[in-house]
Amino acid sequence: MSANSSAAVEHREVVVIGGGQAGLSVSWHLTARGIDHVVLERDTVAHEWRDGRWDNFTLVTPNWQCALPGYSYAGGDPDGFMTRAEVYDWVRGYADTFDPPVREHVEVSAVTQAPGGGFDIETTAGPLRCDQVVVAVGGYHIPTIPRFAEKLPPDIVALHSAEYRSAAALPDGAVLVVGTGQSGAQIAEDLHLEGRTVHLATGNAPRVARFYRGRDCVAWLHDMGHYDIPIQQQPGGLGKRENTNHYVTGRGGGRDIDLRRFASEGMHLYGRMVDVDGGAAIFDPTLERSLDAADAVAEGIKNSIDAYIDRAGITAPTEARYRPVWRPEREPTSLDLAAAGISAVIWSVGFRTDYRWLRVGVFDGAGHPCHNRGVTGVAGLYFLGLPWLHTWGSGRFAAIARDAEYLGERIALGAMDIAAA
Repeated sequence: MSANSSAAVEHREVVVIGGGQAGLSVSWHLTARGIDHVVLERDTVAHEWRDGRWDNFTLVTPNWQCALPGYSYAGGDPDGFMTRAEVYDWVRGYADTFDPPVREHVEVSAVTQAPGGGFDIETTAGPLRCDQVVVAVGGYHIPTIPRFAEKLPPDIVALHSAEYRSAAALPDGAVLVVGTGQSGAQIAEDLHLEGRTVHLATGNAPRVARFYRGRDCVAWLHDMGHYDIPIQQQPGGLGKRENTNHYVTGRGGGRDIDLRRFASEGMHLYGRMVDVDGGAAIFDPTLERSLDAADAVAEGIKNSIDAYIDRAGITAPTEARYRPVWRPEREPTSLDLAAAGISAVIWSVGFRTDYRWLRVGVFDGAGHPCHNRGVTGVAGLYFLGLPWLHTWGSGRFAAIARDAEYLGERIALGAMDIAAA
């Protein structure tokens, strides 16, 4: 963009990229402060809640924890778990409360630093120039599929968890689910409840009990301040950002996901899937170790809750500890896909980031943005809505409001500095 043409280019003080709950939250603060801005959304406001989840999806955190700036859950089931459609309506309803300046169906193709300060933004609706940018596009961009997926027999339907909608949408037959993070474990449960034969390749994801000693474990952890501890004070520090979330479910009013119980009911469990060879899925013999490790995390959380109850002198019912209901008699290391009647494979092995359009030097060697509470080393460039942006709650409704308020203050200070320059 030349200096001669810049006068014809629209200029805004702040451009927010992404119209989900994070982008809307910072827009609320900018609107309240009277800061000129626009929110660019590639699709439609909150569309991921409608388009990017399976039919029976529910939140895994209780409704009372859903709070955005100036807006909290006000329904009749605070201890329940909103469905996909209910979350979409709730977030979309949030936008209706303050009419944010969102431009839908506008995709950003490039962000670069402008000569003399600020940023140039190329979009499908034309160029923009702005003083400050908030990137609020989440941290899950491109579904991860292992290279050995190419060796699956061609008659097997293969899809990523992001594409899964329902058991009925899959061909008849058994289903192999690969990965036991939140999505993989919940999709395996969804298929199991629909009466499908499920083969599940486990990973290293931890689990957490839904309820313990009379309350949702999220409520205990909330009172204990776990969602408020900065990542720098967590064991492992910034490496915590790579951790897999604990699996649990909000279905049916909320319950544990116990893979051992599923196995006792007929689900077939395996260790980590590492290859496809000659029509067979190949697994490492890690099943028992994975199950034991997940249980140990769940019991460790209960230990922390017990200690908190004792310290605070809280009267709470006692509860017997978990006892494994199933153990593998052997560690199967292969599965003949045809003999098992596998008609579909669902890859639930995560996502990778894609910031190729953000052509600013704020990334580490793995392509992750370098920041402190969303503030980067490049003046005027911020991130919001990332997992572990600041605390455990940053990537979920629990702490987006707090993170957005912090960035709103920083953006306001940045605007004052720009005005004074």
